[in-house]
Amino acid sequence: MTARLVLIASLVLIGIACAGEPARAERLIVSVSNHRVTVTPNYSGEELVLFGSVEKDGATPADRTTYDLVVTVMGPRADMVTRRKERRFGIWINTDYRQFLQVPSYLALFSNRPFDDIASPEVERRQQLGLNNVLLTQRVGTDYADVVPNDAFRSAFVRLRKQHGLYREDTAAVTFLTPTLFRTGIPLPAEVPIGTYDVEIKLFSRGTLVARTETAFEIVKVGFEQFVATNARSNGFIYGLATVAMALMSGWMASIVFRKD
Repeated sequence: MTARLVLIASLVLIGIACAGEPARAERLIVSVSNHRVTVTPNYSGEELVLFGSVEKDGATPADRTTYDLVVTVMGPRADMVTRRKERRFGIWINTDYRQFLQVPSYLALFSNRPFDDIASPEVERRQQLGLNNVLLTQRVGTDYADVVPNDAFRSAFVRLRKQHGLYREDTAAVTFLTPTLFRTGIPLPAEVPIGTYDVEIKLFSRGTLVARTETAFEIVKVGFEQFVATNARSNGFIYGLATVAMALMSGWMASIVFRKD
């Protein structure tokens, strides 16, 4: 009797899990032009290309011929701070700040048309379509929350990241070359953070999510920059001593070069 109850409970849980998944009538096949980007001393940025296709099967409705696609690219997560400056007594000083917890260091959202045309506001919020709907957790006093998009600190944080090319939103970046074949570019600025980048691709039809898939690429440093970064992480004490020694040596050499006899 107990075994039968366990079996029934397992079947119920599987049914619930399957009910939460989008229909498998379509499948996304995607790839990125380069899965490993190397950053050298003269790196000035580049653009990757994500391309793919929509694979249909026998369960695909015959009248489902047009699709919408949303691509979300997220870089390594980190804690960041946005500060508010005010002019007092003739000088600018920091008067307040807000800490953002484990937010993407790079964030890009691309689609083939405006998000409002792709899905309802409820689906946009649930699927985090658009910068205004992406969760950016903040420390507000002793609480943790994702505030409304027009919050002053959140708006300032997003604006500053956009100015550096690290946060992007483009609702015309995805191009359908055929009804099922698509491509989009992923711009990477010169100051792109090092680490693993997760790419999530969501396929919509008539406002409903019908398929999704994921891929990733990595950005790594090579050469002297990688040597410095590796030693700074793994041998912090020795790296600190070496940095101090180099500073003393540079000062000594400068004193010789610019010495007045």
